[in-house]
Amino acid sequence: MIDETHVVSTLYGMVNVPTGVWIDENGRMVRPPEVAFIDDRFKVFTHFSSTTYLNALRDWIENGDKSQYALHEDEMRKRLAAETAEQLMAAAEFTLAEYLYKTGAAPDSIPHFKEAQRLDSGNWNYKRQAWALGDQKRDYGTTLLDEMKKSSKPFYPAPDMPGIKLEEKKSN
Repeated sequence: MIDETHVVSTLYGMVNVPTGVWIDENGRMVRPPEVAFIDDRFKVFTHFSSTTYLNALRDWIENGDKSQYALHEDEMRKRLAAETAEQLMAAAEFTLAEYLYKTGAAPDSIPHFKEAQRLDSGNWNYKRQAWALGDQKRDYGTTLLDEMKKSSKPFYPAPDMPGIKLEEKKSN
């Protein structure tokens, strides 16, 4: 009954899709979760090209730890924030909500989905999953599009890596 995508997104601190995380053959993370597109179909929305990211990925595949895009442990520690108590509670609420939904208690899951969203409001995975399982307007009083429009943060910030032009890092 466990949603594997929720486990992976929680384990690696992913709060939106599409997200990429680079993990080497030894299981060491060398780039934290960041937006990752394989093509430019959303370029008009994100304002940056997938080319730089894909070239960086190819460089890392070819050069491993010698790649300028592979982050060393000190830089990884700086970029990976420890989870807050609220984020941990949100993950528990979300897991309970999914369990209730999958066992046929969909109406009982809604307050727990809402609480997960309240506790970790920057986690778009919680919103998208909850809203996909019910009626967005009726159950949550909003829609994904409404929330995207009123968010002050970029929905898809450009990856923080060499080669991403400053104009590509502007808010969407």
